[in-house]
Amino acid sequence: MKKLKILIGNGYKIGLLTFPFLIAGVILNILFPSFFSVGGPPIVLMVVSVIILIPGVTIWIWSIALIITKIPQKKLITNGPYSFVKHPLYTATALLVFPWIGFLFNTWLGALIGIIVYIGSRLFSPEEEKIMSKIFGAEWNEYCKKVKIHWL
Repeated sequence: MKKLKILIGNGYKIGLLTFPFLIAGVILNILFPSFFSVGGPPIVLMVVSVIILIPGVTIWIWSIALIITKIPQKKLITNGPYSFVKHPLYTATALLVFPWIGFLFNTWLGALIGIIVYIGSRLFSPEEEKIMSKIFGAEWNEYCKKVKIHWL
């Protein structure tokens, strides 16, 4: 169980924060679909959604693959999407996957859920980062200096 927790990090906390909003949103979307509609979606929104989803899903899968392969080896992940942001799995899910899947399904609910996931990641990431600092020490500090987008 401890190994699973290490792999998941604070993702379960973000999921627990997001889950009530997701359930309420889906129920409200079913009851009041016109309120959540993005208008079709128009062809331009569909094309933009697919264009953004391609890198979003790629980053998401790449991040998971790195977690699965590097964390059991007790290695700090600093390459691939982790060279750009500290938490690419959370960031990609929140900003590049949920909103744009929602738009493809003619609802802005995905954008709302993406915002909640992003807020959750900002709330719970500092705790995860403290653990990473304890485990990796100077290597973590050096990584934090080199990551390209500090604020995301």
